[in-house]
Amino acid sequence: MSTIETSIMPRHATRSANVGGVAVGGGAPIVVQSMTNTDTADVAATVTQVKALADAGSELVRVTVNTSAAAQAVPLIRDRLAARDCTVPLIGDFHFNGHKLLTESPACAEALAKYRINPGNVGKGSKRDSQFAIMIEQALKWNKPVRIGVNWGSLDADLLARMMDENARSAAPLDAAHVMREALVSSAIGSAQRAEELGLSRNYIILSCKVSGVQDLIAVYAELARRCDYPLHLGLTEAGMGSKGIVASTAAMAVLLQQGIGDTIRVSLTPEPNGDRTREVLVAQEILQTMGLRSFAPQVTACPGCGRTTSTVFQELGEKIQAYLREQMPGWRARYPGVETMTVAVMGCVVNGPGESKMANIGISLPGTGEVPVAPVYVDGQKTVTLKGELIAEEFQQIVADYVRATYGGEPAAAHLKPTARTNTIAIAVKAVS
Repeated sequence: MSTIETSIMPRHATRSANVGGVAVGGGAPIVVQSMTNTDTADVAATVTQVKALADAGSELVRVTVNTSAAAQAVPLIRDRLAARDCTVPLIGDFHFNGHKLLTESPACAEALAKYRINPGNVGKGSKRDSQFAIMIEQALKWNKPVRIGVNWGSLDADLLARMMDENARSAAPLDAAHVMREALVSSAIGSAQRAEELGLSRNYIILSCKVSGVQDLIAVYAELARRCDYPLHLGLTEAGMGSKGIVASTAAMAVLLQQGIGDTIRVSLTPEPNGDRTREVLVAQEILQTMGLRSFAPQVTACPGCGRTTSTVFQELGEKIQAYLREQMPGWRARYPGVETMTVAVMGCVVNGPGESKMANIGISLPGTGEVPVAPVYVDGQKTVTLKGELIAEEFQQIVADYVRATYGGEPAAAHLKPTARTNTIAIAVKAVS
């Protein structure tokens, strides 16, 4: 019998960088990163948002450092986060004046875990090299890694013009898009090599080449991975709003992750006005988890519904369980190792319910249209109890909580977790994945 194997390629081999105690590259788990959108000079607002992002699961958080006030706020932000037991590493995002801010605010330079440098924005003309060198000198002084992040919208204009001219004189000129992609890669690798010449170790350098187009991102990172072994940070520079941003980010990064490319990721969603910034963290986690690369929280999958499921009860139960699992994870993560590998599949009728429940740790199903109005529960594929009445959601939530304590915390199993001899029927399943 032939076997079907997954097609995820081995991870692209990169060096390992240490960002405030978080390993990036070198085969370490792919790291989820996010960025605040507060005015960094507003210490209270920034602390609140960094804490929320960290609680949601962001393992690195970047903050804008664009003014003296922002730079002076960074050590205060670090101290207040520590007072709230939040140790997430902070990354400073520098453009145009980073060389001044790092030298004029040593407390900021020390408090940050990493500096993000955009080689297209470090200075113009004769100032570019000296100002880049100052930033690298600060990284050396404070023993900090750097991310050299090239962006499509702020690419070194002189480099691009020179490469366009060389291409025009070529006997077989390439199209402009190809030249721009090559300029991105050349800028990133050339800047990294310059940083090494200035004394920065290869293990202190992370690269990114961000663009807005999906196919461009895939092409640029495939070439970047071919030509270097620096850890790579993935992300569209402006993914967009709502479903478009989620789809674009997923489409681009999934292809690269499938090829083994990527050591940190960020989903750069445009939030709705006053929207929840943590959404980008959850999307990044879900990309990695649905691809089987990491596990962060119990996953909820659900059938889309059809004419057999005219009731909305199964949708409401699925939503409640998903919210409950997310709310519990900050506490569960420490107390119940392995609980993040659990998933929740919500099935609304008898068609797929039995099959899903047999693969589940816990299963329950609401009846479809015209089916018997009962909700059997399964534990590790075996039927245990049948729920009826108005409190099915609350009772099932309690069963899930009891299962987590018994399975991941080693507590004695409750009676409703022990199988009976009754026949399997229909289910909403909570199933474990590797």
